[in-house]
Amino acid sequence: MKAVRIHEFGGPEVLRYEDIPDPKPREDQVLIRIKACALNHIDLWIRKGLPGVNLPHILGADIAGEIVEIGDYVTGFQPGQRVLLAPMHLCNHCARCVAGLQNLCPGFTVLGNRVDGGNCELIAVPAVNVIPIPAHLDFNQAASVPLVFTTAWHMLVGRAGIRPGQTVLVLGAGSGVGIAAIQIAKLFHARVITTAGDETKLDKALALGADHGINHYQQKISEEVRKLTNKEGVDIVIEHVGSATWDESLKCLKPSGTLVTCGATTGFNASIDLRFLFSRQLSLLGSYMGTMGALHDVLGHVFAGRLKPVLDRVFPLREIRAAHEELENSRMFGKVVLNP
Repeated sequence: MKAVRIHEFGGPEVLRYEDIPDPKPREDQVLIRIKACALNHIDLWIRKGLPGVNLPHILGADIAGEIVEIGDYVTGFQPGQRVLLAPMHLCNHCARCVAGLQNLCPGFTVLGNRVDGGNCELIAVPAVNVIPIPAHLDFNQAASVPLVFTTAWHMLVGRAGIRPGQTVLVLGAGSGVGIAAIQIAKLFHARVITTAGDETKLDKALALGADHGINHYQQKISEEVRKLTNKEGVDIVIEHVGSATWDESLKCLKPSGTLVTCGATTGFNASIDLRFLFSRQLSLLGSYMGTMGALHDVLGHVFAGRLKPVLDRVFPLREIRAAHEELENSRMFGKVVLNP
């Protein structure tokens, strides 16, 4: 089959489009012909070099396609069935997995991280990862959902415990997590303030349901939030930018507010004055992807049309270097998807 692999870490030039042997599914696996695979920022980080990645390696977490073959121990699926994949690798038998806390499994990782992913034509995965999709959802849309919507749902619902009427600040309106978080917050009847680097992205975010937009290149986020909230601040900040926005994110919180972070695209180093933390009774929460339950919860809303994936651009798999550059330069609003 055709696949894109990295044999060394570095820039987009290390992505090699090449022929490799077809995977052979085990008795408990399902073989999927990949029709679409969406990019995520983790693809860029892995390509540049992350611990635990064995080379050569196939990137790609968000996968949709058709079932080709079913292992002898697998029931409930048929060849030709249209599916998406839960973008996670786990043991599925430890105490945390069986308690529904899969993202705390000692062996948990995202597909395409410490295990091969979907930048290829075929992939064999455990049956637990395979989820049928409705006819009205095309493959590119389906591949645009799993990782970012599960992450945003876990952040807002699982970690921050969002409630109707709260005010939520969502950083990075054009990102996958940002787009998902805006919609999920509005699903819970929250007031949403969001940020982006240009007016076009802000207009698109407002069309998605955001109530207010802040251009972070032209306006100071915390000052605008104070104006919009009558100096109160927000209940929840959805933070995934890191060093560049950390201080501003903290300043935006009202007393007893919650900041929840799932990443740090601009850097991992952040600091806080502990007096500010305890005197204002703030909550700082980490969030890592999500559980299988969170994925199924959010998919229920996606399949019913209450939450909508946003597609920016589709590239052929052989043009993956251009796709990585599109994501790295933040030119997109929504998901960048590869078609094998």
